[in-house]
Amino acid sequence: MAPELLTPLDLAFWNIESSGHPLHMGGLFVFDAGTPDAAERAAGLLVARAARIPGLNTRIRPVLFPLGSAARHVAPDYDPLDHVHLTEPVRDFHAAAGVLMQQPLERGRPPWAAHVLPGAEGTSFAVLFTFHHAHADGMRAASYVLSLLDSATVDAAPAPVGVPQPRETGSSLRLPDPRKLPGLVRDAGRAVSISSAMARAAWGVSSSPALISRATGARRADGAVVGLREVNRIREATGGTVNDVLLAVVAGGLRRWLDKRGDGSDGVQPRALVPVSLRDPGDASASGNRLSGYLTRLPVDKAEPLARLRAVHEAMERNKQAGPASGPGAAALLADAIPPLGHRFGGGLIARSGRLFYDLLISSVPLRGADGLRLAGSPVREAYPLAPLAPGQSLAVGITTYEDRVCYGLLADAVAVPDLDVLARSITEEVAELVAVCGP
Repeated sequence: MAPELLTPLDLAFWNIESSGHPLHMGGLFVFDAGTPDAAERAAGLLVARAARIPGLNTRIRPVLFPLGSAARHVAPDYDPLDHVHLTEPVRDFHAAAGVLMQQPLERGRPPWAAHVLPGAEGTSFAVLFTFHHAHADGMRAASYVLSLLDSATVDAAPAPVGVPQPRETGSSLRLPDPRKLPGLVRDAGRAVSISSAMARAAWGVSSSPALISRATGARRADGAVVGLREVNRIREATGGTVNDVLLAVVAGGLRRWLDKRGDGSDGVQPRALVPVSLRDPGDASASGNRLSGYLTRLPVDKAEPLARLRAVHEAMERNKQAGPASGPGAAALLADAIPPLGHRFGGGLIARSGRLFYDLLISSVPLRGADGLRLAGSPVREAYPLAPLAPGQSLAVGITTYEDRVCYGLLADAVAVPDLDVLARSITEEVAELVAVCGP
């Protein structure tokens, strides 16, 4: 099958990481183990299923034209055994996930992995799925995971190994098409608008030193679980959306965490980048990142939980009115304006510049229609998305809703944030206080 050129945004993700600072994303799924060998059986099933899921067998290789670009190719020596790893029993799934998240994916192979973690107590196990962002965006990664689990896989009907039909890639040299000139002008105007908005958003930044790190490459992971019923009760009492509540909970959790560690929260309004998928919800199988984002100031400095929630709601409403294709949060769209050689040789600079326009990433990963997930017959208990951590930033937050609970996945620089467990507890405390102030 013909190679498929990476989109400009895919190419950016491929080039901005380094061996000392990987930028893949992850998903930690915790299962109740029905039998002592549940983890071993789960690993075997993952190997068998990964052999026949389209797309998992593609690796990324450079191409001659366009100069500096790369494409997805079917790996001729693809073996799922190279990607599914059964570890020794572990006592803390989050701690193990943090160590694994600091290990880069092999760039010569299809850039994904599944680490099966047996629980030391024998009653549970976990699987950490990792995907390079150039290989899959959040929706595509979720589609892969759901295809590997029991509820979305039919073992009796092996699927052919392959890749999605490639779009027209433009891999051969062509003269510019004059009919595209108006579109190019519009794109240039949009780039100027987004760049101006990014510059304005950098004025008067009031973040916290706790959210800045030296980019050590070490990782720590943790998680918090809150009840979806409680989140909905808060939303019904205050208006707005569930997403507003979830973002306000992060703001309140950060305030509690900063105060507990003695850093103080007065005047702190970190800029949170909230990715927005531009992909059609029914098009999760298509390859290539389709992302924009909203940039919003988190009202960590506000002392009252309801005041924080109102501020988040008002900020997100302004973002929605402007739309995901404009404003400083749409910086991902600027990738289209950079030639492939610019991505190849400027990747490090682009990576380090991330913290200049946002302080932390808060990514929501939907698991639509995914209730009752199982692997080897073992039910999923919790699902924690782990968002990529950009150089110079100490914290990234992932959020997903599964059945009757909301799971916050926290990934941090292990040197800058040795107390990530305190932030996890602060998130649950914030929900409890919001429920209390909203009343029955």
